[in-house]
Amino acid sequence: MKILLATDGSVYSDEAARFLTKLNLSADDEIVVLHALSWTPILSEWESLYADFKEIRYEIAPKILDATEDILKPVGARITRLLVDGYADKVIIDTAGEKDADLVVMGARGLRGATSLIVGSVTKAVAIKSPKPVLIIKTTEKKKAGNMKILFATDGSVYSDAMGKVLASIPFPAGTELSILNVTGTSFEDIPERFVMEIDDRIKKIVAGTRETEVKQSEKIIGKARGHLSRRFSNIEEMIRFGDPSLEILNAAEKLNADIIAVGSSGMRGIRGLLGSVSRYILNHAPCSVLVGKH
Repeated sequence: MKILLATDGSVYSDEAARFLTKLNLSADDEIVVLHALSWTPILSEWESLYADFKEIRYEIAPKILDATEDILKPVGARITRLLVDGYADKVIIDTAGEKDADLVVMGARGLRGATSLIVGSVTKAVAIKSPKPVLIIKTTEKKKAGNMKILFATDGSVYSDAMGKVLASIPFPAGTELSILNVTGTSFEDIPERFVMEIDDRIKKIVAGTRETEVKQSEKIIGKARGHLSRRFSNIEEMIRFGDPSLEILNAAEKLNADIIAVGSSGMRGIRGLLGSVSRYILNHAPCSVLVGKH
């Protein structure tokens, strides 16, 4: 597996590097550590110092790569490093394509280092535009014990199928627990169920029949995903929920105390590179790391 690790030297990037030390990577795998050097000319009283700022950044850049490599010392994979001039999001996306990376990993640095769960503009741009799967590592104050836990939200689409293949390709540590979740709406979602059930027996039969059909469809979707992932994961739980996908996914992740939420990147009309509304919502509001698959 070839992983592109984008680093800016922040604590968020350091957390992304530490995550990679948990994977079962070998000498056959490679981690490309990338740092993008980008800046905008300063149009102010400091303009005369622009050349000095540029020189300083070139001096600091190798130290950023060195610090990241130090974190990656326990990893068995080959480490290569890249220092590239350009806007960070474009550099990361272009390099992922040029290096034919299997996965892009980066920290979820927010605006001005804010502790908000909302990810920064560069992270969001890469997640949306990258043709490669992107894993955004979110820093959490709470240290988790036990096995790594992954929540895979699937809707049975080709985007979810692609996400399943990504999950099967990543060498997660032994004992990793996988929960496969399908969230389905209901024909009666606009009517509170307690009122629907009080109408009459005819409505009760319709509601029961509809729910039975929905459950069977969810079981079919989850079964397909499980078939692809059972070779990689020995500990798999199946989950069916009804309601708004974004909210149900986040609620399930919170109850599981998940380390990663894995979602497909289905966008409107299947346009490549766009994220669907659910993927965007999860990316911005998830309390844990997010893996965005690509088709």
